[in-house]
Amino acid sequence: MQNDINIKNRRASFDYEFLEEYTAGIMLTGTEIKSIRAGKAGLVDSYCYFHNGELWIKGMYVAEYKLGTYYNHIERRERKLLLQKKELVKLERKTKESGLTIVPVRLFLNEKGFAKIRSPGERKSTTSGKPSNKKTPNGKWTAT
Repeated sequence: MQNDINIKNRRASFDYEFLEEYTAGIMLTGTEIKSIRAGKAGLVDSYCYFHNGELWIKGMYVAEYKLGTYYNHIERRERKLLLQKKELVKLERKTKESGLTIVPVRLFLNEKGFAKIRSPGERKSTTSGKPSNKKTPNGKWTAT
């Protein structure tokens, strides 16, 4: 089976600093996996959060399946990410202690055809690459 599905969140590489990388499975419905296999998904504006010791992704876009009936899914619903318990505990502790943000970077299909998501533990980048204008005490603006 050839896997050509490789959906990326390019914006995350500009906004965040990658520390560690995890690969997690996603709990999907039937029409969601069909839409992902058709390449109709997006990771822009999505992020992960913990609720009751489970990792969830919010804001991930999966287009409605065009041949789906009234059983079709909601496009931007919250989806559960599947990691081992040790990884979940480690990530949850890091996000609480040091304020790390977990943002998905890549959505792909593995060799068996299952949808997987790659998400590093990230920290908000301190420099955006753009010069910042600051006002000096004497009232003049300087670019730094």
